[in-house]
Amino acid sequence: MIRNVLVAVFGASLLGGAAHAADLAQAPEPAPTVETISSFVWTGGYLGLQGGGGWLNSDLSVPGGSASEKFSGGLFGAFAGYNYQHGDWVVGVEGDVSYNWNDETVTVFGSDTEAGTDVSGSVRARLGYTVNDRTLIYATGGWAVTRGFVDVAGAPKEKETFNGWTIGGGVDYGFTDSVFGRAEYRYNDFGDKDVGGVNVDLDQHQFTVGVGVKF
Repeated sequence: MIRNVLVAVFGASLLGGAAHAADLAQAPEPAPTVETISSFVWTGGYLGLQGGGGWLNSDLSVPGGSASEKFSGGLFGAFAGYNYQHGDWVVGVEGDVSYNWNDETVTVFGSDTEAGTDVSGSVRARLGYTVNDRTLIYATGGWAVTRGFVDVAGAPKEKETFNGWTIGGGVDYGFTDSVFGRAEYRYNDFGDKDVGGVNVDLDQHQFTVGVGVKF
């Protein structure tokens, strides 16, 4: 009788040990996956440098005649602004100032005339959408200004400030959490003014690339 009890206890011990060993052999459950949230946001101020080209069209008119001249050249300048991001949308305001190298010597109404623009700038609103964390596609528009000049041979050089509007769009891309690159196209309509007795109407296409730092 005692022997039968001992055999039963021994057998139960073997079965319990085998079950425990099987439990130990099971692979541990994988650790829970933690979703990584990007720390990159567009909210904040920024400033940068930009350069590119401008294609300026000038319509010139006087009583009894008119002419159209094109002035193309490089431009270089700086920009600064502030963005606010809400979800995937970004709104902001930006200003820029550039110097244009687009002066040409042309014959207007029988006289050799040097004409073009030099300093230009704008103050604009921006509305953008983030395609991913670091890519921002935006539209922009606002007030634009430039200084035009006409230098007719034998007469004092005339300068006038032209005020108008600008509209365009571009893309910003964040290379790091603080440095971003940019490509932008804008159309500028600077309006018209009388310069040296000639009515001058200016509009311009411009394309620029730049690099900025946000803070």
